[in-house]
Amino acid sequence: MKQFFKMFFASLLGVIVASVIAIGLFIGAIIGLASSAVSSKSEEKVSVKENSVLQLDLSESFHEQGEENSFSFMGRGGGASEAGVYEIANAMQAASKDDKIKGLFIKLAPSPNSFATLQQIRDAVLVFKKSGKFVYAYGESVTQGALYVSSAADSVFVNPAGDVELKGLASSLSFFKNTLAKLEVEPQIFYAGKFKSATEPFREEKMSEPNRQQIAAIQSDIWNEMIVAVAQHAKMEPEAINALAQSGAIQFPADALNYKLIDGVKYWDEVETMMKGKLKVKAEKDLSFASLNDYAIKKEDEDNKSDDNRIAVIFAEGQISDGEATDDYQITDVSMAKSIRTVRNNDKIKAVVLRINSPGGSARASEIILRELQLLHKQKPIVVSMGDVAASGGYYIACAADSIFAMPTTITGSIGVFSMMFNTQKLMTNKLGITFDEVKNAPFADFPNGTRAMNVAEVAMMQRSVDSIYALFKRRVANGRKMSEADVDSIAQGRVWTGIAAKRNGLVDDLGNLDRAIKSAASLAKIKDYEIRTYPEKVDKLKTLLKMFKGNSSAQDALAKAVVKEVAGENKDLIMLKNLSKMNGQNMMLLPFEMKMK
Repeated sequence: MKQFFKMFFASLLGVIVASVIAIGLFIGAIIGLASSAVSSKSEEKVSVKENSVLQLDLSESFHEQGEENSFSFMGRGGGASEAGVYEIANAMQAASKDDKIKGLFIKLAPSPNSFATLQQIRDAVLVFKKSGKFVYAYGESVTQGALYVSSAADSVFVNPAGDVELKGLASSLSFFKNTLAKLEVEPQIFYAGKFKSATEPFREEKMSEPNRQQIAAIQSDIWNEMIVAVAQHAKMEPEAINALAQSGAIQFPADALNYKLIDGVKYWDEVETMMKGKLKVKAEKDLSFASLNDYAIKKEDEDNKSDDNRIAVIFAEGQISDGEATDDYQITDVSMAKSIRTVRNNDKIKAVVLRINSPGGSARASEIILRELQLLHKQKPIVVSMGDVAASGGYYIACAADSIFAMPTTITGSIGVFSMMFNTQKLMTNKLGITFDEVKNAPFADFPNGTRAMNVAEVAMMQRSVDSIYALFKRRVANGRKMSEADVDSIAQGRVWTGIAAKRNGLVDDLGNLDRAIKSAASLAKIKDYEIRTYPEKVDKLKTLLKMFKGNSSAQDALAKAVVKEVAGENKDLIMLKNLSKMNGQNMMLLPFEMKMK
């Protein structure tokens, strides 16, 4: 079955791969320059000029942990380093006390980040604003996410020909049942939990009512956070902001100005002139902007001092998989276990914060990671901090911590299990003319098998396996959260919750960001002065390219893998299809949907 999906995607992307195969010619040169790139990067000094303005660009994608970028020597991929969410928050706090930084400028643009990340960024803006320094925001295209962040600014300006969004939330799901029917591929699906709808795209043509119910509840919590923030800036009631969205009243910047969602309709040069006036910079002189990336890295270097009391922050970002990590932002049992053991064996580390941003994944890998965390917990306190999502397997690895903190709009819960297999017999025979025959000496010798339908005994075996893992999941949560299994079952069933709802039902202890979790860990360890150490090592884009060659039989295979990643990008449908072969026949603890909120 794995071979089938490998062949399927190879064929699908063959034309694309052929068109970019010339890229492979540059690989040798890139590898040859790698050492000099890293060397020059390490020698780079970041300085902040007097009378500077810190700049936050919302078009950037913020990961949990910062990145290194050895490609920067080629003038590609941004600067030498890219800061993570926590580094950015710390940088804003430091800048609020830095005499060289006189204000903050927010460049408004469509943001690729999820709402909980934007919530953390907005909270950091509010911390900066308390310093009394000015906070200006400007953009040509102000989406709802950008409007949410900009609501923390003193003044928000939009280009006269720009646009401002206030239209509510929509969640779009894709369904592949009819696609599989056309291909004559039969999905064989097993799940536990009536809300565990991860398999719905392959067995339904539309959302089930339980799934529609949970998505509506999530939207309600997120939308409430949105309208409360916008209402604070506009000095209106949240209900009035909601009424504007319901009536479609906001179509143009002038509408947003009329209802005080923004503070002015201006061109960039006019906003720039206003900031120059604030800073007493002559009209013919340029403003001095300090990027948050550069400032965050500078702050990190200044804070990097030795201390016998350390708190480790372990970042767990991405889908949970078996084996070694072969890609960035992937949580694997082998790689994560190494980080956890390193932390466990370091006597200078007094407490641990596990920062999770994961929709879950492999049930087996989740159990292995949880076991390593349990061993670590015997020696040191563990506090969990949840980012955009910590659901299913992402919640499984969190449930045994001393305390769990989530953002109000964190997506969490999803306590449920599913497994899928795909019978490709008709596809192979009717479409491709391939038939199968075999000899076996035991009834289950060829199971699992993707080239025939399951028999009654095999169906029962698969469902028992899923039910067994689901029972284990509920037991782990009951033990970790000090709840009865009956109480866990009442909030489980695969149901997905926001952080707000999770606090109400006991799945998390309180609402707060990563900094809140770190302070809690320090309190549990009874330490006041400490140094933060992060694990695993930061992603480096050059190392990512080299990693693609590991385990590939040829440069063309590695290049094809790179192309698949580039083409899929953030397209959740392609990513879902790409991951099907990894899920085939496995018990999965995975978020029941890939939700696109518009």
